[in-house]
Amino acid sequence: MRSKLVTVREVLSRVVAALAATVVVSLLLPVAPASAHGQLATSTPLKGTVVREPLTQLALYFTEKPASNAHFAISGPDGSRVDNGWSYGEPKRLDKPVTEYFMVNGVFEPRLYHTGFPAMVTVAHWPAKGRYTASYLSVASDGEAVRGEVTFDYQGPGTPAPAGWSVPTAGPDPALLAQAEGEGSTNPGATGSSVAPTGAAASEPADAAKEQRDGGFPAWLVPALIVVVVSAIVLVAARRRPSVRGASTADSRSADGAGRGGAATRKSANPTRKTGNRSGGPQRRGRR
Repeated sequence: MRSKLVTVREVLSRVVAALAATVVVSLLLPVAPASAHGQLATSTPLKGTVVREPLTQLALYFTEKPASNAHFAISGPDGSRVDNGWSYGEPKRLDKPVTEYFMVNGVFEPRLYHTGFPAMVTVAHWPAKGRYTASYLSVASDGEAVRGEVTFDYQGPGTPAPAGWSVPTAGPDPALLAQAEGEGSTNPGATGSSVAPTGAAASEPADAAKEQRDGGFPAWLVPALIVVVVSAIVLVAARRRPSVRGASTADSRSADGAGRGGAATRKSANPTRKTGNRSGGPQRRGRR
């Protein structure tokens, strides 16, 4: 009986351990790839590198042509801006293709982008050595925001500001901010500039983004809920088994006690019979 109980406990413990491992793995698995497009592919200079010559422009290459009202800014070591506008550059073939995902029939399918579409950001001057940050904000053809920054160290000579130049203070266009925050139209035609680098229709990634936003639950939530429910059932069953075992043990003990009590009663009855036989012996002898 004890060996059976031990076996049941071992099985339950293994089941609980397996379920716990499943929960951990499901939580650690990456969420389905995002369908946003137009991401930054590369830059000149590269992020985290050291620049030793005073460049006149920084090049930020995206997998799609940036929106016409995209916002770019370059900040120096003291936080002040040193940018002086931006313009489109000549596309170039990327040394390393970029993978982006499209939702097709409910499944994310990868697509490789081999062409980079640059935004050439003009640097007015290099006031000092130190850390510089180039930030960007645009809207891709699927209506999703494209934002980020590229940081690098400048260790070249300082250069003066051009005559008549003033530190820019203008922020992103309000329409661009509205689109980036999902409050504006997701139609790429609203900006009049966003085109797909592979010639695909812009409505396809937009529909992919909409499907992802309206998809409801994350991909990992359903299996996680199933695992939690099964774990709860197993734990409840494991808690109920000891009480049943205890009851069966108590019943067996009471049965043993009853058996012993009956034996004791029989033993107590036997001496009475023996005593009667012994007392009857002399009487029979006396009569003779």
